[in-house]
Amino acid sequence: MFVLWWACVSATACASDGRWVELAGQRYAVEVAETDEARARGLMFRDSLAEGHGMLFIHEREERQAYWMKNTRIPLDILYFDSELRLVSQQRNVPPCSAGDRCPPYPSSGPARYVLELNAGEARRLGLEEGTVLALGPAIDPAR
Repeated sequence: MFVLWWACVSATACASDGRWVELAGQRYAVEVAETDEARARGLMFRDSLAEGHGMLFIHEREERQAYWMKNTRIPLDILYFDSELRLVSQQRNVPPCSAGDRCPPYPSSGPARYVLELNAGEARRLGLEEGTVLALGPAIDPAR
């Protein structure tokens, strides 16, 4: 019982600090990759991503983006959003890759400024389509 309570409190704490995004009616607690180092590392070397969590990358400019899964151990959905926070491209069920620099890139099909990584299958579960709008929580500064 205590474990269930602690999990609930922990999840609420993450989401209540304002570091969340909302997509198709679903809220996700997110880590924001704020530095070049954090953006380069992303979700590398992690064995799991908790349900209802993700990682948000904010780029300085809206341009075509390409992400890869180098040293990433969990399958992900990679979602690309433009400056208006509209979904412009999605790479679903991207597999883990342990091939180092031989891991393939997963590019956006159009210019993007925000990239959201979620557990694989979330985009399908939400029925995401291009044009879906992403909402940012109050602690996320879009002007980074």
